[in-house]
Amino acid sequence: MALRARALYDFRSENPGEISLREHEVLSLCSEQDIEGWLEGVNSRGDRGLFPASYVQVIRAPEPGPGPGPGPAGDGGPGAPARYANVPPGGFEPLPLPLPLPAAPPASAFQPPAAGFPYGGGALQPPPQQPYGGGYQASQGSDDDWDDEWDDSSTVADEPGALGGGAYPDLDGSSGPGAAGRYRLSTRSDLSLGARGGAAPQHPPSGAKSSATVSRNLNRFSTFVKSGGEAFVLGEASGFVKDGDKLCVVLGPYGPEWQENPYPFQCTIDDPTKQTKFKGMKSYISYKLVPTHTQVPVHRRYKHFDWLYARLAEKFPVISVPHLPEKQATGRFEEDFISKRRKGLIWWMNHMASHPVLAQCDVFQHFLTCPSSTDEKAWKQGKRKAEKDEMVGANFFLTLSTPPAAALDLQEVESKIDGFKCFTKKMDDSALQLNHTANEFARKQVTGFKKEYQKVGQSFRGLSQAFELDQQAFSAGLNQAIAFTGDAYDAIGELFAEQPRQDLDPVMDLLALYQGHLANFPDIIHVQKGALTKVKESRRHVEEGKMEVQKADGIQDRCNTISFATLAEIHHFHQIRFQK
Repeated sequence: MALRARALYDFRSENPGEISLREHEVLSLCSEQDIEGWLEGVNSRGDRGLFPASYVQVIRAPEPGPGPGPGPAGDGGPGAPARYANVPPGGFEPLPLPLPLPAAPPASAFQPPAAGFPYGGGALQPPPQQPYGGGYQASQGSDDDWDDEWDDSSTVADEPGALGGGAYPDLDGSSGPGAAGRYRLSTRSDLSLGARGGAAPQHPPSGAKSSATVSRNLNRFSTFVKSGGEAFVLGEASGFVKDGDKLCVVLGPYGPEWQENPYPFQCTIDDPTKQTKFKGMKSYISYKLVPTHTQVPVHRRYKHFDWLYARLAEKFPVISVPHLPEKQATGRFEEDFISKRRKGLIWWMNHMASHPVLAQCDVFQHFLTCPSSTDEKAWKQGKRKAEKDEMVGANFFLTLSTPPAAALDLQEVESKIDGFKCFTKKMDDSALQLNHTANEFARKQVTGFKKEYQKVGQSFRGLSQAFELDQQAFSAGLNQAIAFTGDAYDAIGELFAEQPRQDLDPVMDLLALYQGHLANFPDIIHVQKGALTKVKESRRHVEEGKMEVQKADGIQDRCNTISFATLAEIHHFHQIRFQK
């Protein structure tokens, strides 16, 4: 049976992968199963893509067969085949009129259904906001697999019934397993979408014009949505912020900046040691970390760094967490690889310790100070606490404390962000070109140049050997000089091969760290741009008389908070460029 649907309302696509709909248009569905409140299909113009499930009504037509006759098998009565169980007696009736929403004043004014609000059952309350993106999945590689020494127990579970209720009301208000098979208005995935970091589909258009609201981003995978920025700007974030969780932005001589860390420190990474467990069946490299503010050494594996990075990236959507050195599937215990990884971790640690916010973060301090090898219980307790942190997603923005009574000029902020965006794009392209050129030059030094000098040295030694056939006494000094010249060319070749370790390799390691920062900023800028878009939309509603000024001012204030944090992070990036 071909799956089709009829559009109940007009819908205009605004993001890649979506298609526009026209009222009464008939579409072909690729699947009746919605994807978090969205269906995929083909419209009458042949465009294929996603559209909100609440904007269409699924058409279920019986398969062609023998002509209907009297009796239960031909009239769709109780004895009809199971495949026609969804077809009402006498065929399809006109579309049912939806019940009025509470906001509509006239009793006769009917409004279309809103996504996630079924008929007759009352409004389902959306679930509480969950952490950014539903949890950050740490990268996993063969060199640092999780084992029994690591706490693998899940601390943030997404159980099927976590949001309550497995059945949802149908058109007639009934619920149960059979209801969803007849007509699916909304499912738990529609309601839980916002809680998992996505954006639920936009509600169908309403006839009320006196209470306009700022629309939600239809791209449910947008960074602005996943980070919790949208929920915060729209005033949906709520939580208790302890004094220790507050992150302060202050006005410096060059604009907003993070408040300095009153107790700066550094951390050394030394003594990479190969260790084994399970009677030698499992091997790994352990690094000794010594923070200057405690002087107490702790030992960490790469997987500990990986876990820390995942927690920080989840918690701070508008802070650039530097990327870790890449993993390697083979040669993990080779001396060159271990040395290179250690140097990369040192660069990473220096950037972390220099950031006013990241350096004081509880999870980072737990990583630096808790001796996991001697106090495993304390380590796991701190690990679980970090993974259950409630100040993530939209709630993270509640922790930001900005200068009092300091409003940012919208156009000035947008100009600064656009300028920085152009700068990072150009710097990223230039860094990529430098990386390619330097790697090629280093390859030539290690292989080509060394080989060519060795050829010259070998030729001189061959000449020296030829002169040795002449047994004249006065030729002995000349033969020695020629042989020495050949050895000198060999030594020069070795120096060429070793030179990248002295100059290019450190530059490339630092460049890789900056490339990680540059890869982070598009998402950070996207969050700030999303907030600015909501402000412009709210102002337009105020000018049209559709929104109260007080509500628009609240959106403006929350956007200012995000702008302060974004500009402070940009300022820190400029600082570390000149410090390094």
